[in-house]
Amino acid sequence: MFRSIDVSTSGLVAQRQRMNTIAGNIANVNTTQGPDGKPSPFQRRLVTMQAEENQASRATGAAGVTTEIEIDKKTPPRKVFQPGHPDADKDGMVAYPDINMVTEFVNAMDASRAFEANIAALELAKDMTLSSLRILS
Repeated sequence: MFRSIDVSTSGLVAQRQRMNTIAGNIANVNTTQGPDGKPSPFQRRLVTMQAEENQASRATGAAGVTTEIEIDKKTPPRKVFQPGHPDADKDGMVAYPDINMVTEFVNAMDASRAFEANIAALELAKDMTLSSLRILS
């Protein structure tokens, strides 16, 4: 019973991490400089999720989720002709992150729905635990 609460909790943490990463991508959609101040477009972050692999999850058949943030290094930056921009190259092109706002918003909605589903599962597990305690007393 308590393992189901642990699984839902790990799902909540994973979806929160996903929402934070999406928010970071949206916030940096126009970032053209790296932390060092040199022209370097922000690279989109992606959250990958994987089932936990430990002895407790194998014994009960339930597994939580672990997350890892990866940087998308495969997608090239979006080039925009802006010769007056301080980060423009010799040809007047500025490198912007190739972040699609529609994709990010759809991913945010998906993460929000998954968060809500984990809350519902957590509430059900709590209700079942309380019902079990009422029956036993």
